[in-house]
Amino acid sequence: MTLQKMVEERFGNPGQIGRTVSENASLDSQLGHRSYREFKKEAIDEDLLQTLFAAAFSAPSKSDLQQVSVIRVLDKAKQGRIASLTPYTAWAANSPVFMVWCGDSRRIRRLAEWRGHPFANDHLDAFMNAAVDAAIVMQNFIVAAEAVGLGCCPVSEIRDQIEALSAELELPKWVFPVAGLCVGWPAANPGVSLRLPLETTVHSDRYDDSDLFDRVADYDRRREEKEQTKADQQRLVETFGVSDNYGWSENRTRQYSQPARADFGAYIRKQGFSLK
Repeated sequence: MTLQKMVEERFGNPGQIGRTVSENASLDSQLGHRSYREFKKEAIDEDLLQTLFAAAFSAPSKSDLQQVSVIRVLDKAKQGRIASLTPYTAWAANSPVFMVWCGDSRRIRRLAEWRGHPFANDHLDAFMNAAVDAAIVMQNFIVAAEAVGLGCCPVSEIRDQIEALSAELELPKWVFPVAGLCVGWPAANPGVSLRLPLETTVHSDRYDDSDLFDRVADYDRRREEKEQTKADQQRLVETFGVSDNYGWSENRTRQYSQPARADFGAYIRKQGFSLK
C-alpha cells in the first residue's frame, strides 16, 4: 500500500498527503499502527526484547535527566492481579510480555544527595518532565516493537486503582506509573482507528479551533460509518439514552462526563511531588 493510501486509511478520506513521498519502512509502520489485545503464545526472544529496550531508551530526554524506569512484570500471578484491577483490562493477563512504564524523579534526587547538591526544582515541572519522558520512551519502544512485527497496546486503565497498582510494583517515593504496556506476536488484525483530521490538530502560527464542530461532525460521520456502533454498545445509555448520532465525540464526551482517577493528584503528592 502506498503512503498516500495509508494516510487515506488512517484519516478516512481521500487526500494528497504522501503522494510525493518515497516508500519508507518507518513511515509505513507508524501510519499502520494499531493496538493489539490478542497475542500468540509464542515467546519473545530475550535478546530481541533487550534490543527493543535499548532502542526505546535512545529517545530524547529532557536535559538528559533520563527520568524513566520500566518494570517488567515476570510474575504471572502479579500480572493477573494487575490486569484484574479493572473489568476493562482482564485481557492483559494473557499478554506474553507485560510492563509498566514509570516516571522516575527519584534517581536524580538520590544522585543530588549523593553529590552533596540541593534539589532546587521541587515543583510541578519535576513531575511533568518525568511523565513526559516516560511517555516518549514508551512510544519509542512501541515504534521499535512494531518495526519487527510485534504488536503492542498501552494500558492506562491500570491507573484507575492507583494505590493497588503502586503496592503491586512496590513503587518508592518520586516514582509513579504512567501506563502499562502489553507486547506480543499478534494473533489477530484489529485494523486501524481513524484519527481526527490534521486540520483540527495541526495549527499554524496560533491556536485556532473556530471550525472545530464542523470538522469533528464530519470526522464522527466517517468513523461511525466504519465502526457501526450498535445501540447496546453505546456508553452510559441509562444516563444519556440511545443516540442516533453516536460518533467519536459523543462517545468520548460521555466517557468524560463521569469522574475518574480523582485520587491521582493525592497519590502523586503522597509519592513526594510538590505540584505548585
